Formats: sequence, structure tokens, C-alpha cells
Amino acid sequence: MSNAIQRIPQSLPSRRRALQVLAITAGTWGLGGPIFSPALAQAVANKSVSKQPEILRVGYQKSAANLVILKQQGALEKRFPQTKVSWIEFPAGPQLLEALSVGSLEFGLTGDSPPVFAQAAGKDLVYVGAEPPKPDSSAILVLKESPLHKLSELKGKKVALQKGSSAHYLLVAAVDKAGLQWADIQPIYLTPADARAAFERKSVDAWAIWDPFYSATELQIQARALSTGRGLSSNNSFYLASRNFATQYPKVIAALFDELTRADRFVQENRPAAIKLIADFSGLDAGVVSLFLQRRPSSPVGPLTASTKTDQQKVADAFLKLGLIPKAVQVTDIVWTAQGKV
Repeated sequence: MSNAIQRIPQSLPSRRRALQVLAITAGTWGLGGPIFSPALAQAVANKSVSKQPEILRVGYQKSAANLVILKQQGALEKRFPQTKVSWIEFPAGPQLLEALSVGSLEFGLTGDSPPVFAQAAGKDLVYVGAEPPKPDSSAILVLKESPLHKLSELKGKKVALQKGSSAHYLLVAAVDKAGLQWADIQPIYLTPADARAAFERKSVDAWAIWDPFYSATELQIQARALSTGRGLSSNNSFYLASRNFATQYPKVIAALFDELTRADRFVQENRPAAIKLIADFSGLDAGVVSLFLQRRPSSPVGPLTASTKTDQQKVADAFLKLGLIPKAVQVTDIVWTAQGKV
């Protein structure tokens, strides 16, 4: 056996390859059975395939179903035993990306608009992955007794929204579809919690918002959707990372996507358990979580597709046209690939 070990080439690029050779030779030569079972050899190899970061700070929101499942299950802590994993909740994407840009996070999920504002502001972060579109998971809400029934009737009205969030682009698209100008409405920039309060006390006429805030408001006070995102916005969700983290740990990014996609399968295949995990985390009623998940399609995580990049460029161009960002941006300039190139 010692001779077999000695013949493992020392120039191989990683311990993973060495462990694989060791497992194969021990099993093949019949020396009393392999030292490692194939499953054990692969598990050890996976842990040694690349260095693990000392810390991994993950930014998430209540809408980030895949991340919430991973947090509740402790999946990342198990996958990265050498890493201190921290979870930091944000009310919306702009706040999350600000934290990412100043080095307080390594990884996080937002909607479509926050990365555009961050890129236009020169923030050093990169798109690393995306989920499929969710056009039914956002809406422009009005109270049930509101006289508003068409998007064109938003003219002159106060509309609450989180500035720089996915709801911002939803409202931009809605105003355009209605044949109005941005100056025809009165945007009232509020966080989701403050917007909900203003909406209920009728300080605003409408509210552009995403799930699960959308579901909670719809069920709890019977708000109605003047329009959902369908036909207005793809409502894409993006995973972003600091450029330094993505460059140093590309295999960790790939492992994160594996775990996130597994979490999505859990949501699709174990709906009652997923509802309970998300409800326990968020404090939301199970009925609200159920409606939120019903509107959410299967959401495996992978690299940005050509169509996703095109959709995102439309978001950037729309904000530039209205003068809401200071300069033109090319989305593809900050799209990271597995080869570490942007």
C-alpha cells in the first residue's frame, strides 16, 4: 500500500485528484478493501476542492425564499464547516447592495433595479447568478374601495415605493404603458414597512410592492392589484457578490448555487414544510406564505442567460431615459462568469 501511495504524482493540482487516485488504487488492487468508500472519498474531495472563506456574510430579504430555507435548515453551515456563516436581513435591495459595496457582505439577493443603481454609482460588485422571472410576484396595489381601476388613472396620484427597488422599475413601466410621463405621478419614497402604514391610512393613493408584502396586504386588508408585473416587468431576481469574493472563491459560488437550487426543489416538493420554515422565520401567517409561494415559479439558480441580460439592460436604459441614474451603464460589464471574467 505504501508503494501505491508513493506513486501518486506530487504535481497534481489539488488534493482532490490525489484522494481520487488513492481511493481508486486501494479499491482496485484489492488490498483488504478500499481505505475510502467512493462516497467518503468524494465527500473528502469536495471539502478540499477549494479553500473556504473564513467568513460568509449573506444578505437576504423576506422575499428570498431559497435563502430563507437554507438559513432555517443550517445548510450553508453544514456545507462550509470551515466558514463562519452570518445572515443579515434587509428591508429591500438598495440597503443590501449598499452593505455589499462597503464590504459588510459577501453575497446577497435583490430584484432588478438595485444593481442598476449600484452600478451607476460605481459600486464594485458583480452579478453572479439569477432566478427565473416572477412577473406575478409584484403589483401596484390600491385599497379595495379606491376609485382607481386603470393605470392611466394614476395621473396626479401619490404612489408609494422603495426607491431603487424592483418596485421602482415596475412603476416606471406601468407609467409608460399608461401613456403617462414620470412627472405625471407623485412618487413617495418609503421603505416597505412605512409604505404599508401610509397606504393603510390613505396618505398615498397606490403602492408598488413585491411579495410577501403584496400577499400580506392583499389578504389582511383586501387590497387589490391595479396591475401585477405581468406585461410590465419580468421581476428578475439576482445574486450578487463582491468582486473580490467571486474572484477568490468561484467554487464556493458554484456550491452556493447547488444549495440554493436544492432549496428550491424543497420548496416545490415539500410545500407544507417550506411554508412552516418561512412562516417561522418571518412571523408571517402561513396563508400569506402559501399565497406568496403559489405566485412564485420554480426558481433554480444559475448564470445569467442572454434573455435575462437583455431584460436587465432594459431596466437600466429606462432609468437613464428618465434621468434617475447619473450615467449609462452596460449590464454585461459587471456580469461575472465561472472563469472569473467580467
